[in-house]
Amino acid sequence: MNGRRRSPRAPVSFDASMGQGGLGRTLCKVVDISLHGARIQSYSALRRGTTIWLNLPEIGPVAADVRWADDFTAGCQFKKPLDKAAFERLTER
Repeated sequence: MNGRRRSPRAPVSFDASMGQGGLGRTLCKVVDISLHGARIQSYSALRRGTTIWLNLPEIGPVAADVRWADDFTAGCQFKKPLDKAAFERLTER
Protein backbone atom coordinates (compact mmCIF):
# COMPACT_ATOMS: atom_id res chain seq x y z
CA MET A 1 0.00 0.00 0.00
CA ASN A 2 2.92 2.39 0.60
CA GLY A 3 3.62 2.57 -3.13
CA ARG A 4 0.29 4.36 -3.67
CA ARG A 5 0.83 7.13 -1.12
CA ARG A 6 1.22 10.70 -2.38
CA SER A 7 3.26 11.67 0.66
CA PRO A 8 4.99 9.71 3.41
CA ARG A 9 3.13 9.07 6.64
CA ALA A 10 4.71 9.88 9.98
CA PRO A 11 3.86 7.84 13.08
CA VAL A 12 2.22 10.03 15.73
CA SER A 13 0.03 9.53 18.78
CA PHE A 14 -2.30 12.30 19.83
CA ASP A 15 -5.95 12.73 20.71
CA ALA A 16 -8.33 14.60 18.45
CA SER A 17 -12.07 14.88 18.07
CA MET A 18 -14.18 14.14 15.04
CA GLY A 19 -17.72 14.69 13.92
CA GLN A 20 -19.95 13.73 11.02
CA GLY A 21 -22.22 16.40 9.62
CA GLY A 22 -24.48 17.65 12.40
CA LEU A 23 -23.72 14.76 14.73
CA GLY A 24 -21.92 15.35 18.01
CA ARG A 25 -18.19 15.14 18.38
CA THR A 26 -16.44 12.01 19.57
CA LEU A 27 -12.83 11.43 20.63
CA CYS A 28 -10.36 9.58 18.46
CA LYS A 29 -6.61 8.96 18.36
CA VAL A 30 -4.48 9.89 15.34
CA VAL A 31 -1.83 7.16 14.90
CA ASP A 32 -0.19 8.35 11.69
CA ILE A 33 -0.49 11.39 9.48
CA SER A 34 0.69 12.78 6.15
CA LEU A 35 0.03 15.94 4.18
CA HIS A 36 -2.88 14.16 2.50
CA GLY A 37 -4.46 12.03 5.22
CA ALA A 38 -4.38 10.22 8.54
CA ARG A 39 -5.05 6.89 10.17
CA ILE A 40 -7.26 7.16 13.21
CA GLN A 41 -8.55 4.89 15.93
CA SER A 42 -12.05 5.73 17.07
CA TYR A 43 -14.45 4.50 19.71
CA SER A 44 -17.26 4.24 17.18
CA ALA A 45 -17.22 2.35 13.90
CA LEU A 46 -16.74 4.43 10.75
CA ARG A 47 -17.95 3.56 7.27
CA ARG A 48 -16.00 3.86 4.04
CA GLY A 49 -17.19 6.82 1.97
CA THR A 50 -18.25 8.90 4.98
CA THR A 51 -17.04 12.49 5.28
CA ILE A 52 -15.86 13.49 8.75
CA TRP A 53 -14.49 16.65 10.36
CA LEU A 54 -11.27 15.86 12.19
CA ASN A 55 -10.42 18.53 14.77
CA LEU A 56 -6.61 18.53 14.86
CA PRO A 57 -4.64 20.18 17.69
CA GLU A 58 -3.30 23.65 16.78
CA ILE A 59 -4.95 23.42 13.32
CA GLY A 60 -8.66 23.05 13.97
CA PRO A 61 -11.28 21.22 11.89
CA VAL A 62 -10.18 19.49 8.68
CA ALA A 63 -12.64 17.76 6.33
CA ALA A 64 -11.67 14.20 5.39
CA ASP A 65 -13.18 11.25 3.53
CA VAL A 66 -12.98 7.78 5.09
CA ARG A 67 -11.17 5.71 2.44
CA TRP A 68 -11.16 2.44 4.40
CA ALA A 69 -12.41 1.30 7.78
CA ASP A 70 -11.77 -1.86 9.79
CA ASP A 71 -13.57 -2.14 13.13
CA PHE A 72 -12.41 0.96 15.00
CA THR A 73 -9.47 1.96 12.77
CA ALA A 74 -9.90 4.05 9.62
CA GLY A 75 -7.79 5.67 6.92
CA CYS A 76 -8.90 9.16 5.96
CA GLN A 77 -7.96 11.37 3.04
CA PHE A 78 -8.08 15.11 3.67
CA LYS A 79 -10.22 17.06 1.20
CA LYS A 80 -7.45 19.67 1.13
CA PRO A 81 -3.82 18.76 1.97
CA LEU A 82 -2.28 20.15 5.15
CA ASP A 83 0.33 22.82 4.68
CA LYS A 84 3.89 21.74 5.47
CA ALA A 85 4.22 23.96 8.56
CA ALA A 86 1.03 22.50 10.10
CA PHE A 87 2.18 18.97 9.29
CA GLU A 88 5.55 19.59 10.94
CA ARG A 89 3.88 20.99 14.09
CA LEU A 90 1.75 17.84 14.37
CA THR A 91 4.65 15.43 13.85
CA GLU A 92 6.79 17.20 16.46
CA ARG A 93 4.18 16.67 19.21
